[in-house]
Amino acid sequence: MNWLLNTNILSGPAVVGTCIAAALAFVLLVVLRPSNRWLRRRWTMTAATAAVVAGLLGIGLTWLLADHYNLFGVVLTADSRMWIALGFAAIGVALVSLWRPTWRRAVAAPLAIVLFALTAAMGVNIAFGQYPTVRLALGMPAFGSADLPSLDGNADRPTIADWTAPDGMPSTGEVGTVTIPATASGFTARPAVIYRPPAALTDNPPLLPVLIVLSGQPGQPQDPLIAAHLQQSLDAYASAHDGLAPIVVSPDQLGSPDANPMCIDSPLGNSATYLTVDVPTWIKANLPVLDAPDFWGIGGLSQGGTCSIQLGSAHPELFSAILDASGEEFPSLGDEATTIAQGFGGDRAAYEAAKPAAIMAAHAPYRDMTAVFGVGSNDAGFLPGVQRIYQAAQAAGMDATYVEAQGSAHDATSWTYIFQQGLEIIADHWGLGR
Repeated sequence: MNWLLNTNILSGPAVVGTCIAAALAFVLLVVLRPSNRWLRRRWTMTAATAAVVAGLLGIGLTWLLADHYNLFGVVLTADSRMWIALGFAAIGVALVSLWRPTWRRAVAAPLAIVLFALTAAMGVNIAFGQYPTVRLALGMPAFGSADLPSLDGNADRPTIADWTAPDGMPSTGEVGTVTIPATASGFTARPAVIYRPPAALTDNPPLLPVLIVLSGQPGQPQDPLIAAHLQQSLDAYASAHDGLAPIVVSPDQLGSPDANPMCIDSPLGNSATYLTVDVPTWIKANLPVLDAPDFWGIGGLSQGGTCSIQLGSAHPELFSAILDASGEEFPSLGDEATTIAQGFGGDRAAYEAAKPAAIMAAHAPYRDMTAVFGVGSNDAGFLPGVQRIYQAAQAAGMDATYVEAQGSAHDATSWTYIFQQGLEIIADHWGLGR
């Protein structure tokens, strides 16, 4: 069963095989004419008409849901729209083939519809790069529990400057899940995911910087390390720096995949207190990290990027670095009225004060705050907002860098690139590059 769950659905044999099977099924539906004489004479035109009408229906529904109502919170890429249109077109042909079908068509057409839908969904997933395997697409955990050694004090630990990689140090870091109690917040959080670099896996690890990273919404804590390939980026950085890299903790800021407490304290959940009190308290008690805010950062992708700006800029006493990958310009539940009503109890002033630009203006000028803001060049829905936040950060005195992933949109390709670039900048800011 594991082989199926771990099947790559972004590239490779499974993707090629599924596309070939869908193409063959479509060709057979078109070529093998129905047994009904009247329909058989008109089948080619009927199939073509069904494909065009259904394809246009798919395009229309995509515009209505994604563009007009912004149901998905992102602007869909051209590739995604193509896959949706093709899926609808193929399903349209399968549906009309069910009119007065033979028993073979009665069996084959529904199976073909399932195959066409799966192929279209796979194509959209490839465009976004969100779920690399079947396991992740089903929302199943990718990592087991982390085995954390007890901390015996930090007095005799080597410093980053004095660090020398010992013999037998692992070549890559380790990822695992942990439960972070919501002692102060009462927030209902799913298990967090942590990454420990090779240096942290040695018998006497140095005290290291820590980067808190947050998923998008919908999402789960493992997303940044998998979908955005942060684990690979961290391992690559550690390999080039004697096993040194930040310890990364990815807690749950949502509570469930479809929830969005917006990283504030509200009736939707005390997400802000969880992330700024409970999570740091647990990290300091359980991981070999530097305690000073000069060595702490917070980042995230999409909604998690928004959270990183909100919390990082509001808490310079906790963080000295922010990494925003395609974050929103302000917290949102879809539209302003809903956001104010549900998230802020109808208090517009509280909503305005929670906007990242307002938070930065209230805490300016910042001293020794490094911030990286990134977005895909084709991300029409998020790019203007990221640019405005970057400019606001500069105005507030942050050492801000703007990164643009060329040719990408609101997808894992952009987030991978932004995290790679941001990691280099922030890690060097912390002295890991030595």
